[in-house]
Amino acid sequence: MTNNDTFLTQTRTPKIEKWLRTIEAEITPMFGRGKVADYIPALARVNARQFGMAIALVNGEQYTAGDAHTLFSSQSISKLFTFVLALKIEGDAIWQRIGREPSGNAFNSMVQLESERGIPRNPFINAGALVVTDILTSRYAHLDLALLSFLQRLTGSANLNWSPEVAKSELETAHRNMAMAYFMKSFGNLANTPQAVLDNYCKQCATEMSCAQLAQAAMFLANDGLDVGSGDQVLSPEATRRVNALLLTCGAYDAAGDYAYRIGLPLKTGVGGGIVAVVPNVGTIAVWSPELDAKGNSLIGGYALERFMQLSGWGRLSLTM
Repeated sequence: MTNNDTFLTQTRTPKIEKWLRTIEAEITPMFGRGKVADYIPALARVNARQFGMAIALVNGEQYTAGDAHTLFSSQSISKLFTFVLALKIEGDAIWQRIGREPSGNAFNSMVQLESERGIPRNPFINAGALVVTDILTSRYAHLDLALLSFLQRLTGSANLNWSPEVAKSELETAHRNMAMAYFMKSFGNLANTPQAVLDNYCKQCATEMSCAQLAQAAMFLANDGLDVGSGDQVLSPEATRRVNALLLTCGAYDAAGDYAYRIGLPLKTGVGGGIVAVVPNVGTIAVWSPELDAKGNSLIGGYALERFMQLSGWGRLSLTM
């Protein structure tokens, strides 16, 4: 038994459940301090006083708290899974069209696109995700179905879907994203029409999952690229390490440095209020609470992740792997 195995054996039930109960109690006074993503009308109508959390371990164990089985809009978390699909198709050629650096700007900023000739800084800001979507639009006649099929395999859930209401709401307010798409098209960095890319982008962002499903979907990133459920090698161990590195440096918009300092895990956030984090060789943590901070990340979700790392000491594991 390795030191990590011994440590995890000592911190499983009932300790994980105790930590989750502690976090649930601590976050209650925090409701009302953030605000939902009201610039997307469909998300503005979400009940803000919700919180869910799921812990999934590579040995198959899962622990949940609160609204962990409530579906929510994945939004930018979907960028993680579309990026993995595109990386599997393109390999290292993908870096000819997208960078690997933190942007330091808001997720929907256009500031760097002109000076950097239509090459987005990384795949997790909106501009980079649009390029990823363009790659997949060229590959799949129905990208929404391809993404759902991928997520269904990862989660073992056959009932995943995307919300037509949210997709329509996003498309009707996607003026800045459309501007980015046309701008990158002018530099030759989109192969398809901006409208086709944006249609697919809004559908992927409208994909709905629960915390329990999301924790399971990201499990391959904690397991050297191997999907625990199916036994499929989703990514090579080397590609998995690189994806995790990008999540650590670029996964939380322009708050990535703050999240790396406070939490220290590869993670991806979304304006739907979800966050999924990876503890390599250990498991995944998914949290959801719709109220956002000024950077567009879940205010309570960020606190819950940081608090879990304090209570569990799992940060010591991730640093030694």
